[in-house]
Amino acid sequence: MRSIFPVISVLLVIVGLWWVAVAPMNVRPALDMAERSGAEVIPEGPVARRDVSVWRLMLDNSDYVAVGYALDRPRLPTPTQVGQELWKTTGAMVMKGRAWSKRSLIYHGWITLQSTLWGFLLGTSLGIIGAVAIVYSRTAQLSLLPWAIISQTIPIVAIAPMIIVLSSQVGVEGRGLPKAIISAYLCYFPVLVGMVKGLKAPETSQLDLLKTYDATGVQSFLKLRLPASLPFLFTSLKVGIAAALVGTIVGELPTGAISGLGARILIGDQFGTPLAIWSALFTAAVLAGLLVTLIDLIQRLSLRRMGGQA
Repeated sequence: MRSIFPVISVLLVIVGLWWVAVAPMNVRPALDMAERSGAEVIPEGPVARRDVSVWRLMLDNSDYVAVGYALDRPRLPTPTQVGQELWKTTGAMVMKGRAWSKRSLIYHGWITLQSTLWGFLLGTSLGIIGAVAIVYSRTAQLSLLPWAIISQTIPIVAIAPMIIVLSSQVGVEGRGLPKAIISAYLCYFPVLVGMVKGLKAPETSQLDLLKTYDATGVQSFLKLRLPASLPFLFTSLKVGIAAALVGTIVGELPTGAISGLGARILIGDQFGTPLAIWSALFTAAVLAGLLVTLIDLIQRLSLRRMGGQA
């Protein structure tokens, strides 16, 4: 309960600020709607209101501020509207037996999750292999690590279309593999850095002790370096799985995909349906939370089995 209370408190503050922000964000379309229905608005006409601040508009037209909380296509939907849209595209679909309908966020979330897991597996593998190489090879440390750092300066929105084009040029069919590669691109770096830190965590005296026992390099790795790296690794995996999800969603945007959370965000933007965008974003947030929680559970079980603190 001591850990849940701060989380709930922060969540309530965010929801409160969100609810307050709806009024200034939606006041202009709310006044446009009120004016079209014959109401008197100050000043008259959208052009005249263009250069007036939202705070002044709210003050002069306080009777119509509430209209902004009930728009069908608001600039910023209320938490209630987003919740209703989420229920309509998830819970209501399940109750109707249409959980895997292409209008269901469960279906789109599953499409995104598959590419996320493949990208996470690929990125984690590359990160761990790279970390081992950096720790055990001076040449790899001087050559691989700088390039790994430089790779993170390239915006993912710039490299994603390049990966998709190159994949199509080499004959890769479908969109799953390019999305997984983009996901792995964002995922491998946190794992690489965390694993390097973890493998270097043992002190010199501990390594020297194993040498006195005539332990081989493989034995030192398996019995000392690897166990010592697990707390660092799991922390990196939590960051990596969230980054992998972001990479998959970004990878769905330039592909013209019709399935996946990224596709739902893109379609919602193209057709001017903010509620579809926000519901997809919240689904992605819930999915990321579940994945991080799963990794945290695996971490607790692993460390407890090893006799460490979970």
